[in-house]
Amino acid sequence: MSRFALKAAAAALLLVATAHEASAQIAGARRSDLGGGFIEFLYQGGQPTGPIAGARRAGPAPEPVAPAAHLRASYQVSPQVEPVRPLVAPPASAVPAGTVPQGQRTAEPRGIDPRFLPQVVPYRGGHRPGTVIINTAERHLYLVQADGTAMRYGVGIGRPGFGWTGTKTITRKAEWPDWRPPAQMLRRRPDLPRFMAGGPANPLGARAMYLGSSLYRIHGSNEPWTIGQAVSSGCFRMRNEDVIDLYKRVRVGTRVVVM
Repeated sequence: MSRFALKAAAAALLLVATAHEASAQIAGARRSDLGGGFIEFLYQGGQPTGPIAGARRAGPAPEPVAPAAHLRASYQVSPQVEPVRPLVAPPASAVPAGTVPQGQRTAEPRGIDPRFLPQVVPYRGGHRPGTVIINTAERHLYLVQADGTAMRYGVGIGRPGFGWTGTKTITRKAEWPDWRPPAQMLRRRPDLPRFMAGGPANPLGARAMYLGSSLYRIHGSNEPWTIGQAVSSGCFRMRNEDVIDLYKRVRVGTRVVVM
């Protein structure tokens, strides 16, 4: 046998011996550590490093979770958690009619009795056009017109003990008048202010028409629900809207008949 043949035979025997040793080690090794990495095992001197392709862990494999499902789950609200409620009150359009949101109260609407709203009515009282007639029993004020009609408004009148009848003349007109309570009123009500500038809060309202040299006036009111009642100290009060309308229709010198 030639020298080359002897070297080839020796190499073959060495390879077989190495393969036999490796097979023995693989047989005794845990499959979970080696798996199918036999060639890798040979080239790394029989010491497996890192994960080996095809390796499996002992015990049941964990169930895979799809990434999309996992992301969706992170945004789901637990059924046991009550949703957060807004702190602001819902808009009026979202509140059913006839209900009031909890914790809120609404004031009772207060307005004029419809019987005392202004309207044109027939009038045959025998007074000249332009005359103002105040019927305290009806709680109505009439402005006589030339066509057999009258503009009729609701008025508040003097409370018991302060009512009066007679004929006066409008001697002065004022827009948003100041108010100075007369001495007689201050004696009854010393808590009242001595002076109040004209404006929306003034008890004389938007307009005033002064009757002769008396303390009495036809004036506006910021309390429309009192129209038709006997609550004043002798003056005749009207809604601000109505006294403005009357103010434009009458002049200084107009005759006023209280009956």
